Amino acid sequence: MKYFCLLVLTCSLLMGCKHNHDNQAAHFSEQSASNYTPTDYLLFGGSSNGKKIVLIGGDEEYRSEESLPQLARILSTHHGFNCKVLLSQDPDKPGFVNPNFLHNIPGLENLADADLMIIATRFRELPDEQMQHIDNYLKSGKPVIGIRTATHAFNFKDTTSNWQHYGNSYNVPGDAWDGGFGRLVLGEKWYTHHGHHKHQSTHGLIAETAKNHPITNGLADGDVWGSTDVYGVRLPLPGDAEHIIMGQVMNRPGEYDEADLFFGMKPTDSEVATKAYGDRTYNPNDPVMPVAWTKSYQLPDGKQGKSFASTVGSSTDFLGEGVRTMYVNAVYWLLNMEVPSKAKIDLVGSYNPSQFSFHKDAHWVEMNWTLEGIRTMD
Repeated sequence: MKYFCLLVLTCSLLMGCKHNHDNQAAHFSEQSASNYTPTDYLLFGGSSNGKKIVLIGGDEEYRSEESLPQLARILSTHHGFNCKVLLSQDPDKPGFVNPNFLHNIPGLENLADADLMIIATRFRELPDEQMQHIDNYLKSGKPVIGIRTATHAFNFKDTTSNWQHYGNSYNVPGDAWDGGFGRLVLGEKWYTHHGHHKHQSTHGLIAETAKNHPITNGLADGDVWGSTDVYGVRLPLPGDAEHIIMGQVMNRPGEYDEADLFFGMKPTDSEVATKAYGDRTYNPNDPVMPVAWTKSYQLPDGKQGKSFASTVGSSTDFLGEGVRTMYVNAVYWLLNMEVPSKAKIDLVGSYNPSQFSFHKDAHWVEMNWTLEGIRTMD
């Protein structure tokens, strides 16, 4: 039934995709009038538990500017968490979303009193004062959720930056920071695509050792599915990392369809891949890679904390009930709260995510998306 509902929803999205995004562009354009007051973050106030969550988005491909506001709505509306969503902005156009701008995510000072950080950035190169807020948070040992490209959340081409060690390309064997933020905090940095990008999907299997883990509450094999391919990681993962969901690589039986939200892939695809692609002739399911795991982390001179990472997490992946359940369960687990046996994960308001893809700068100028416009969308 979950698969059927997702397929029906997909069909309706495909029929209305251009219309929806035209409407979104018009809506956001209304917010760009001369009396628009820029904002550093989106606020979704909870009502019951008082826990504060800061969600940080900034990636050029997987549309965290779409997924994180929806996740914040779910966490605040259904579970009472107070959520603030921070997104990449060009400082020359404050208050407007620009995922292609790598050097500015305002509002990071809100991490000072946050109980949980959720991060979905890709190769960001933030200024010193912004990175300092992230560093302070991590040294406090507070929990972290990393989504998809958070394994390569930062990269610093400027060799004068004080935060080189956070970068995905930081390679100093023997240094605690070898592999950057991704390796030290989450357990792995960007390593490789294990499946064929836009051609092979991820079928989630609950790890044998995680059958009774609270993060798998309400989940069965196949509930976690993503049209995003499996990322390769180096096994074993470091420290006390524990596999939660394994990512079986699945073939798309039909043709590649650029017009389809999932590029022709479906959660019901049943052909298990035995070959990667091109000259990559290895079997991508030997071994099956973890696509969600937990880990303890500790920065030098910092307190110990714990993290949860999943490489499933494009905005379209969040159409799946299982993906939303996994992340909501992880929030409760990281905050040392009782994980619901079946969490409420219904979408809040409209949610019409777009395909994961890179866009040229002109796209974001045309979209004219303001943070306040995103917050007030029904």
